[in-house]
Amino acid sequence: MLRNELLISYGQRPREMVKEILDTIKLAEGVPAGSRVGLKPNLVVARPAWEGATTSPDLVAGVLEYLLDHGFRDLVIAEGSWIGDSTARAFRACGYTDLAERYGVELVDLQRDSYHTRRVEDLELLVCDEMSRIDYLINLPVLKGHCQTRITCALKNLKGCIPDREKRRFHTLGLHTPIAALNKAIHTNLVVVDGFIGDLDFEEGGNPVQMDRVIVGTDPVLVDSYVAALLGYGVEDVPYITLAAELGVGELYSEKTTVRVINDSHTTKRIEPSRSVEHLAKHIDERDACSACFGSLIHALARLNEKGQLQQLTQKVAIGQGFKGVKQDGLGAGSCTRGFSRHVPGCPPTAKDVLDFLYDNLG
Repeated sequence: MLRNELLISYGQRPREMVKEILDTIKLAEGVPAGSRVGLKPNLVVARPAWEGATTSPDLVAGVLEYLLDHGFRDLVIAEGSWIGDSTARAFRACGYTDLAERYGVELVDLQRDSYHTRRVEDLELLVCDEMSRIDYLINLPVLKGHCQTRITCALKNLKGCIPDREKRRFHTLGLHTPIAALNKAIHTNLVVVDGFIGDLDFEEGGNPVQMDRVIVGTDPVLVDSYVAALLGYGVEDVPYITLAAELGVGELYSEKTTVRVINDSHTTKRIEPSRSVEHLAKHIDERDACSACFGSLIHALARLNEKGQLQQLTQKVAIGQGFKGVKQDGLGAGSCTRGFSRHVPGCPPTAKDVLDFLYDNLG
C-alpha cells in the first residue's frame, strides 16, 4: 500500500477529504483485525489549529469515522505536548476532549506515561510505554516551519512519544540524530499530514500560512523530504531526513516518487494574514489566487528573505486565476500565469521550485 507513493487532496474540508483518501487506499484492509490503533496528532501547545501549530480536530475526526465505520473499536489518541505546556490543557483547547467524548475513544497523555528504553545503534532512547501497546500507528503531523530544524512534520512529530526528560536530552544531542533514531525505534504505519494551515517558521504558531491540502503516505522519510520542498528547502537543509533514510526508516522523495492527486478542487477563500505574511505579500500581484499556490509563493519569499535577498526582487510576482490568458512581460508563479514572459509552472508549484525561479530572476 502506497509504496514510494504520496496521495494529495486539495480543499478546505478535512473530514471529507481524508475519508476519501483512506477509502482510495483501502486502509481497513491493511490494518490487522483487533488492532489497537493509535492516532498521534501534533498538539505541541494549547492553541487552536487555525493559528498554525496544531492538528485539525476535523482531520482526526475523519480518520476516526473511517476506522469506526470499518469496525475498529480499540482506538486511542496519544500525545505529549512540549515542555512548559500541559497535554491535558492542549486536549481541551484544541478540541480533542470533545472529540474523544463524541467518538468514544481514549485520550492518553504521554507526559504522564511511564517509559522504557529502546536502542538504535549506539543511542539509547526513552520511549513512552503506550507506544508498546499500539499495534498500528497513524502519525498526524502539521505541515509547518520550525525555528531550529526549519521544518517539522512526520519525523519530528514522534518527539511527542518520549518523556519530557528525554525531550530535554534531544536538544543536548542536537535534535537531528535523535529524531532520526526515534523513527527507527518507533514504526509509523501511516502518515496523514495536516497541510491546511501551518506556521511560517515556528512550531508554536502565530504566523499561519494556508496550504489547503492533506498528504497521505506510509513512509515518513518520503513525506518529510517532499514537504521540505513544499516549504522551500532541500533535504540538505534538514539533516534528520537524510539521517533517517540512512537508518533505513524510508526513502527520499525523487523523480521516481508517484504523487497522485485525488481531488484538485482549490479554493480562493483565505484566512486573514498575519503581519509577517502581509509583509511578504507586498511582493505579490495577486488576482483570485488559490490558497495552495499562494502559500507556496509565501514560503518561497520567506526563504528568500532569510537569505537577505528579498529586496533584490525588483518586481512583483503575479499569481492567480485572474491572470489566465494574460500575455505580458513579467514574473508569474503557477500555471495560471503561463502567458507571462517568465513563469514557474505547477498547479500548485512547490516553494522550492518557486524559490529557484526567483533566484534566477533577482535584480
